[in-house]
Amino acid sequence: MKTVSLGASRPSTVNFRMPTRDNLVPIRVDIEVDGQRYRDAFTWNPRDPDSEIISFAKRTAKDLKLPANFVPQMLQSIQGQLAEFRSYEGQEMQIKEKIVPLKIDLRVNNTIIRDQFLWDIGNLDSDPEEFARTLCDDLNITDPEVGPAIAVSIREQLYEIASQSVSVMREKQLSKKGRRAPEFSSNSKAVNNAVDLFKYFGSKGSVIRKRKEWYLYEPVVDVVANEEDGKEEPNNSSRPKKKAEEEKIASLQSL
Repeated sequence: MKTVSLGASRPSTVNFRMPTRDNLVPIRVDIEVDGQRYRDAFTWNPRDPDSEIISFAKRTAKDLKLPANFVPQMLQSIQGQLAEFRSYEGQEMQIKEKIVPLKIDLRVNNTIIRDQFLWDIGNLDSDPEEFARTLCDDLNITDPEVGPAIAVSIREQLYEIASQSVSVMREKQLSKKGRRAPEFSSNSKAVNNAVDLFKYFGSKGSVIRKRKEWYLYEPVVDVVANEEDGKEEPNNSSRPKKKAEEEKIASLQSL
C-alpha cells in the first residue's frame, strides 16, 4: 500500500477559487431584531445578480413570518460576505499542502456529530454535498438538515484555507519588494481546527491510517433527548464517548 506524505507535495500557485467542483460561497446569517432571531447557513453562487439576493431575502422573511426590517439586514449580511469573496478573485493563492485535515463538530436539531478526515484541496472536482450525503447514509442519520449543515461546515473550512493562502502570497510579494510583510493570523474556528489536526500528523504524516487505530477516527453521533431544565443528555451514542476521547488523546500524544 502506497503511503502519501503530507510534506512531500510541492507548493503550487493558482488563481483564487473554492477548491470544489462548483465555486459556491458558504454564507452564514445570524440576525436579531426586536427579540426575534434568524440564523441560517447555506451556499450561494457569486455570479448571481443582486436581484436574486433581494428576492431570496423577501421570500425568506415572508415564509418565516419575519418583520420587514429583517430584509435589509439579510441583504447587508449576504452582500457583505459575497463582496469579501469577490475581493479575492483574480489573486494568486499558494497551496503548500494538497491534503488538509478537516473537522466537523455540529449539533443539528437533536443530532450531534463529530468527525475528522483528510481532504484533497487539489481536487477541484470534489463535492462536499455528495460527501455529506454519503456520510449521513453510512451513519444512518435520517434528519434531512444534517447533511447540508455538514456540507456548509466543510465549505467554510475550505474557504478559510483558500483565503489564508491568498494572504500568504501577499506576504511573499511584499517581501520580494523589500518591505516587511504584515503577519497574518486567523481566529477562525475552522482554520484553527485544521491547524490543530495537522499538528498530530506532522510534516511526514501518512494519510493511510493503521488498522489498529481505525477506531480513533470513527465518527461520533449522539442523539440528544428532549431537554429538561436546560440540560442536554446525549444518548444512543455510537460508542462510549468519554472512554473514546481519552483513548484518542492518548494515542495522538504518542504520535
